[in-house]
Amino acid sequence: MYMAYGWPQVIPLEQGLCPSAQKIVYLKVINRTLLVVSPTHFELWSTSQHRVRLGKYKRDSDSLQREGENLQAVWSPDAKLIAILTSAFFLHIFKVQLSDKRIHTGGKQPSALCLATISLLLTEQVPFTAKDLSVSNIVSDNKHMLLGLSDGTLYSMSWKGEFYGAFQFYPQPTASFDNSQMPLTLENGLSPKSHPKVLMSNHIIPRTSEINQLELCLPLRFLFVLYSDGELVSCSVSKKGLKQVDCIKAEKRLACGDAVCASVALEQQILAVGTKRGIVELYDLAESVSLIRAVSLYDWGYSMDDTGPVSFIAWTPDNSAFAVGWKLRGLTVWSVSGCRLMSTIRQIGLSSVSSPISKPNHDCKYEPLMGGTSLMQWDEYGYRLYAIEVGSSERILSFSFGKCCLSRGVSGTTYIRQVIYGEDRLLIVQSEETDELKMLHLKLPVSYISQNWPVQHVAASQDGMYLAVAGLHGLILYDIRLKRWRVFGDVTQEQKIQCKGLLWLGKIVVVCNYVDSSNTYELLFYPRYHLDQSSLLCRKPLLAKPMVMDVYQDYMLLTYRPFVVHIFHVKLFGELTPSGNPDLQLSAVRELSIMTAKSHPAAMRFIPDQLPRESISNNLVLSDSLTREPARCLILRANGELSLLDLDDGRERNLTDSVELFWVTCGQSEDKTNLIEEVSWLDYGHRGMQVWYPSPGANSFKQEDFLQLDPELEFDREVYPLGLLPNAGVVVGVSQRMSFPASAEFPCFEPSPQAQTILHCLLRHLLQLQLTRNET
Repeated sequence: MYMAYGWPQVIPLEQGLCPSAQKIVYLKVINRTLLVVSPTHFELWSTSQHRVRLGKYKRDSDSLQREGENLQAVWSPDAKLIAILTSAFFLHIFKVQLSDKRIHTGGKQPSALCLATISLLLTEQVPFTAKDLSVSNIVSDNKHMLLGLSDGTLYSMSWKGEFYGAFQFYPQPTASFDNSQMPLTLENGLSPKSHPKVLMSNHIIPRTSEINQLELCLPLRFLFVLYSDGELVSCSVSKKGLKQVDCIKAEKRLACGDAVCASVALEQQILAVGTKRGIVELYDLAESVSLIRAVSLYDWGYSMDDTGPVSFIAWTPDNSAFAVGWKLRGLTVWSVSGCRLMSTIRQIGLSSVSSPISKPNHDCKYEPLMGGTSLMQWDEYGYRLYAIEVGSSERILSFSFGKCCLSRGVSGTTYIRQVIYGEDRLLIVQSEETDELKMLHLKLPVSYISQNWPVQHVAASQDGMYLAVAGLHGLILYDIRLKRWRVFGDVTQEQKIQCKGLLWLGKIVVVCNYVDSSNTYELLFYPRYHLDQSSLLCRKPLLAKPMVMDVYQDYMLLTYRPFVVHIFHVKLFGELTPSGNPDLQLSAVRELSIMTAKSHPAAMRFIPDQLPRESISNNLVLSDSLTREPARCLILRANGELSLLDLDDGRERNLTDSVELFWVTCGQSEDKTNLIEEVSWLDYGHRGMQVWYPSPGANSFKQEDFLQLDPELEFDREVYPLGLLPNAGVVVGVSQRMSFPASAEFPCFEPSPQAQTILHCLLRHLLQLQLTRNET
């Protein structure tokens, strides 16, 4: 989940020799460096904590007159070379090298930023057979480059300046999708399973239209070719990459006559296709390129006449959200499920929480990207979205984002404390005495974040009263009740910790540490009262980097690739106090190696045995059975599948699909006022919220869908859930608000917490349960 906050920042760009050329050619972020190419020069900017220009290269007037302006560009994956193709079809290859000159940013010590030295390696004219060609963008791997031409051919080059010539590409796949079987529009977030796209035999069509865009995804061996008439063809490439151009084969044709841009999400294996109608369609690459859903601004009162066609699509680094820019106006960020997380376009109506009070039309000048969006790029951490307005070459707009990676990977989570974290701060949802939810901005101590930018892991304790935060090195703790930070007293110890995962085990914080010197991983156990080597409770070497971690009471789960599950029992000796001389031991109690062809787990959570309250109150069970080793766990896979794993026999049972996140609620709270103790877990996806209850019989769990039970709790297109308040029986979500101060050029983005009750759903379940018991 990504939510914008604060005011957009401006990165000023130098004006070239031809100020009339108001167009940025290329925008890319690699290794904390932003490359922006204009028609006459290019610049390198740092995207770290301090945004400074690291280098630039300006072409002289003779070069521009002789070889033409910069037309297309590409940055090599290792960030060492930049290739630029000019309007006169000259290829320039530049070498980028960081110097030893460190930049002082005002602190006591020099920063890690270094000035860049840019040198021109070669200039060669590309031997195209025709002179009146137009070219697409350039895609590349480590050794070769590929671009599309207006005659429908693909042209191959190398990073050494070798030209391999044009390849006649025949985009006649064996099968294609018949778009006539699909409705023109689909509701946001709803899967069109009732209207599947139908594979049909493809007739040979004469190809005369030019290639407008290439989209390359080497890990999946996909190349997508987009033509000027809106045809989009998926192709397979060789294992050797772009070296063997003749191995590129057309596989499928889709989005006929309507596509204008495309972007691939590698982790999710989703293709996002922008259309002339202003709609974005999502396709599942793992399921024969089938349509998942479509998103648009139609429900907010904006049609293609207002926004124009889609101009650009940019996925977040973790592929859980994507930004969409339109040619005529603004940009919007969507979740994969279709929830609108952020938008620069002001709401027309007043039904939305993001709708400002109606103002005169002359105030629309405060809206960012009012003239349309031409290019966008996320930074490597997803904390910044860089965007360029259509017709502007003077500046780049930078939007700040906070994120909340719920139910993902190696960072522990609790639904009781809702936290969004930005690059240097935490945004914490607080419940006021008036039952109003507010967002608190908590900036990290400058002494820590200035040396360890950015924030990478955040974990809240089980009771939600402590937060563990880890940046590039070390970690710090925050006591919410006392409003105090706890840090390492010895900076050298702090710098030896590279946190790759963070959990809470009661009053102990668990760190998955990467040891750079030996290229190994280990678990470090620190008591929350003291961060120091002298207080380290245990150091546990690991077999490899864990992809999933979880804890429940005294048990810890670690999962390695491809799918090896280790479960440990944690035993503490002595009193956990500075004077108690505590010691901690881990003992392996279970190991499973599961062979499966499914996608890898994105999150796993223990499912404790759920006991009826009357059984506990009537002492019908032994007290130690309440803390016995969990025998099941939930698995959320990268493709959204949710399943239940039996840890005794290794069997896995599929539960549902299209899930973004989930919360395990049973056995998580000892509070007697917990109103959701009857619930086993909740999940969230494009269907909305789904709640699971235990039931007797062979089928241990039954699913109740809020979409069917309560229409007011169906999928919300503007509120994204963050967690639960069990004492109040509400789901806490967040949506976007914008404030419009008169003195500022742009509005301020303000995440706004929202509460939604689920008590009536729980009451219905209890009534149905009582009726069932009465019948029996």
